[in-house]
Amino acid sequence: MILRGRAFVFGNDIDTDAIIPARYLNTSDPEELKQYCMVDVDPSFPFRVKRGDIIIAGKNFGCGSSREHAPIAIKASGVCCVIAGSFARIFFRNSFNMGLPVFESAEAASSIKEGDMVEVDTDRGIIREITTGKEFKARPIPPFMQELIADGGLMEHIKKHGSM
Repeated sequence: MILRGRAFVFGNDIDTDAIIPARYLNTSDPEELKQYCMVDVDPSFPFRVKRGDIIIAGKNFGCGSSREHAPIAIKASGVCCVIAGSFARIFFRNSFNMGLPVFESAEAASSIKEGDMVEVDTDRGIIREITTGKEFKARPIPPFMQELIADGGLMEHIKKHGSM
């Protein structure tokens, strides 16, 4: 699968409270959560992000609590994937469980700039900054994880295919 979108760049150690502040956790409705995605880091993000855009971040993205609301808010905002130097392990797994693809590439995270157009080949793990054509390597998403994403996350996958 090829994903393509405009880059929104964030720094290191973006925790789950920055992704979706705790004061908005009185719901788990994706449509409500998307209104507050990243507002404490960039108050204009929910108004500027478009379907297919990509979040780029430094190291340790998604650290903090294990709340599933964070990848739900990102996915609901229209972001098609997150590329970071590294991810907190619980956020990494929660993202796939919610159907949000994530890619680790320190080189891409440090090179891609705000507003760059980015393309990701999920099968091959190739990240390309379209303007310069510069390519970066990330681990490809394994077939089973691609199936989870295609089905919309773990719960939808179980509904579709039965128990694992």
